[in-house]
Amino acid sequence: MPSANAAPGRKEADRCIELGMRSEDAGRLEEARKHYEAAIAAAPSYASAHLNLGIALEGLGDAAAAARAFESALAIEPDNAFANYNLGRMLYTRGELQHAEALLRAAIAGKPGFPEAQVALANTLDARGDLAAAAASLEAALALRPAYAGALRNYGMLLCRLERWDQAEKVLRRALDADGTDADAGYWLGNALVRLDRLDEAQQAYRVAVARRPRFAEAWCNLGNLLADRGSRDEAAPCLAKALELKPDYADAHVGMGNVLGASHRLEEAADCYRKGIALDPTIPQAHLNLGTVLWNQGEWRAALECHRAAIALNPNAPEPRWALAMSHVPVLRETGDDLGAMRRQFTVQLDELDRWFDERRSATGHLAVGMAQPFWLAYQDESNRDLLRRYGALCARLMGKWQAQQGWRPAARRTRAPIRVGIVSQFFRNHSVWHAIVKGWFQQLDQDRVALVAFCLDPQEDDETRVAKDRAARFEQGHAGLRRWVEAIADAQPDVLIYPEIGMDPMSLKLASMRLAPLQAASWGHPETTGLPTIDCYLSASGLEPPQAQAHYTERLVALPNLGCYVQPDPVQAVPPDLAGWGIEADAPLLLCPGSPFKYAPEHDWVLAEIARQLGRCRLVFFNYRTRTLSSKLRARLAAAFAQRGLDFERCVSFIDWQEKNVFYGLLQRADAFLDTIGFSGFNTALQALQCGLPVVTLEGRFLRGRLASGMLRHIGLQDLVAGSADQYIALAVKLARDPAYREAVRRRIEERRVALFEDTAPIRALEAFLAQGA
Repeated sequence: MPSANAAPGRKEADRCIELGMRSEDAGRLEEARKHYEAAIAAAPSYASAHLNLGIALEGLGDAAAAARAFESALAIEPDNAFANYNLGRMLYTRGELQHAEALLRAAIAGKPGFPEAQVALANTLDARGDLAAAAASLEAALALRPAYAGALRNYGMLLCRLERWDQAEKVLRRALDADGTDADAGYWLGNALVRLDRLDEAQQAYRVAVARRPRFAEAWCNLGNLLADRGSRDEAAPCLAKALELKPDYADAHVGMGNVLGASHRLEEAADCYRKGIALDPTIPQAHLNLGTVLWNQGEWRAALECHRAAIALNPNAPEPRWALAMSHVPVLRETGDDLGAMRRQFTVQLDELDRWFDERRSATGHLAVGMAQPFWLAYQDESNRDLLRRYGALCARLMGKWQAQQGWRPAARRTRAPIRVGIVSQFFRNHSVWHAIVKGWFQQLDQDRVALVAFCLDPQEDDETRVAKDRAARFEQGHAGLRRWVEAIADAQPDVLIYPEIGMDPMSLKLASMRLAPLQAASWGHPETTGLPTIDCYLSASGLEPPQAQAHYTERLVALPNLGCYVQPDPVQAVPPDLAGWGIEADAPLLLCPGSPFKYAPEHDWVLAEIARQLGRCRLVFFNYRTRTLSSKLRARLAAAFAQRGLDFERCVSFIDWQEKNVFYGLLQRADAFLDTIGFSGFNTALQALQCGLPVVTLEGRFLRGRLASGMLRHIGLQDLVAGSADQYIALAVKLARDPAYREAVRRRIEERRVALFEDTAPIRALEAFLAQGA
C-alpha cells in the first residue's frame, strides 16, 4: 500500500520533471539535472524521474552517473522499455554486449513498436558477430518506420559488409532520400558502387560525402583510392593528403598514398608509405601485399615473398596474396650465381599449388587475382616458357571463365558481312613502343572498307598519337573502367576478331584475354612471348623475326606475317649534340651505347661486356638509369663485380646517365661508335632508332622471337654481318667497330643506303587483311 503522502510527492515530482524537460529542450542541461534530482527527492520510487535524470546526465557527459540512474529506474520498474533501452545503449558503448542485448530485448518486449530499440539491438548483435540477426533487427525497425534514416543507413552498411551490393545500393539511396545530409550513407553508397563497377557514380557519392562532412577522412581516403585506380593520380594525391592531414595515423590513407606513388614509379617512396601503414596497423593485408609488390619490382624478390606470406597469414582466404606469392618467384632482375633452373622448378611448384588452392569454392573469387601480378619476367630468361605459360594460361582462363559464366556473357557469332569488325585491346594508344612498332600501322594502313577497327583503350592517358587512333577508328572506347564495364563495351561492339597486342603488360588486358569474348582472338608481339592462354587462337608474328620451327614456342597457332610483320614510319631525326663532358665522358674514347632496361641484362652475359672493355682498353660503355633506380643500382653493382674479375676499373669504363629527351638521344646515337644490343631479349624500337641515325648495331641472334628483333631488322636490309652467332663473335664485332674507323664508316654508309627497306612496308598489312578475311 502506498503511504498517505505518495500522491502529493508524485504530483511535485511531475511538476519538477516538466520543468526539467523544458530546461532540457532549451539546452540548459545542468538546470534540467537539478529539476530531475528534485523530482527524485519528492518521489524516490518514481522510475520516470530516475530515467529523465539519466538522460540529462548522459547529455552532460557523465556516463557512469547516467547508467546508475537508469539502473535505479529499472530497480523500481523492471519492465520500463525506455530505461531498458537507454541502459542497453550505454552498455553497448562500454562493450558489455551480452547484458546490453538482454536489456534491449526487454525494451522491445515491453514496447513492440520501438524501432530505436531495434536499431540499438542490431548494433549490439553486429558487435557480437551475429550479422544475420543484426540484419533481422534492422528489417524489423524499417517495417515499423520505413523512412527511418538511421536504420536505413545502418542496414545499407551491414549489407555492404555482407557483400550484398545490389541491395546495399538501393537501401543507401533510400537513406539519402530520408536524410540528404547523411555523409555516412553517401560514403557507404560509394563503397557499394565501387564493388558494382559503377565508378562514375561511386566517385560522385564520395564527393557528396566529403561535401557534407569536410573532415571525413575515410571518405577522402576512398575517393583518393578510387581516383588512383582510375588513373587520375594527380587528383588522387590531394585527396589522400587531405585524409592524412585530418588523421595522420590513418594507416589506410598511408597505403593509398603508397599506391599513388607506386603507380607513378616512385617505388622507394611508395615502400616508405606502406611501411608507415604497417607500423600503424600491422593487420592490414593490403599493406603487406602492396609492399611485397613494390619490393618485387625493385628486384628484392625474396623480401617480397615474406611480405606476401604475411598478407596470407592475415587473410588466408584472399586470392590476391596467394597469386602474388606465386608470381614473385619469378625475379625481375637476377643476381650473379642465382640457380635459374631451381628458380624455374620452384615457380612450377608454385603454379601447381596455386591451381590446387583455387578449388570450386575459391575459384568464384579468382578473377580478382588474375593479372594483378604476372610472370612477365619469364621472357627475360633465355629458356622456352611455353609449358610454364601453358599452365599459367590454363589457370587464368579457368578462373576468368568461371566469372564469365556467372555473368552469363557469351561472344556473338561471327558475321559474314563486310567490313570485318576488329577490336584492338591495348593500354598503349599513345606514344609508346607497342603503338609505334605494331598498332599504329594497323590504324594507318588497314583498308577501312575491309576492316573496321574498334579501339578499346585501357588507359585514360592521351596525346597526339591517341588522336591518330581516334581519327581512324570506327569506334573508340577509353577509360579506366572496371572489368564488367569493359566486357559490356566489347560485347556491345560485337567484334568478329579481338587482337591483344601486348598481353602480359597490363592486368586488365590479361583478364579480358583470358575469356572468350569474340569468335577469333589473337595476340601480337608487344610482349614477344606466347601467352599460354587457351582463349587466344593465333599469335601474329613476323617471318623475318622468327627462327625455324618457331611454332614449337607457342601455345597459339603462329601466323607469321611477311618481313618484319609491321608497318613503321620513319621518325624524323632532329639531333642535338650530347654534352659528353657534362657526363664525365671523354670525347676521344670509343663510345658504345647500352640502352637496354636493367632486366634485359642477364647475369650470364655480364662477362661479355667486361671482355669488350678489356680488349678495347680505353673506352666508355654508356647505360641509362631506369625509372626504378634500385634496378639500375643492382645492375651497376653486378657489372662492377664482373669488370673487377677482369682487373678493370669499372668507373673508368662505364657510365650510367639519366634517360634523355629524344633529340639528345638521337645526338648520342649519331655520336656513338656502336650500339650493343641486349643478348637474349633484343631491342626493337631502340635498334630501329640507331639504324635511323646510321649507328651500327651489334646483336647476338637468339633462339626465340624476343632475342631476334634487331637481327631480323639487320638481315632484312642485308647487314647480316652485324649479327653474331656466338658471344665471342659479338665481342669481336663490337671491338672491330670501335677500333676500326674505316670499317665503321663503311657500315654506316651501308645502313644509310639500305634502311629505307625497314619502313612503310605494306606487305604485312595486306597479309593481315587476308588473314582476317579468312577468319582462321
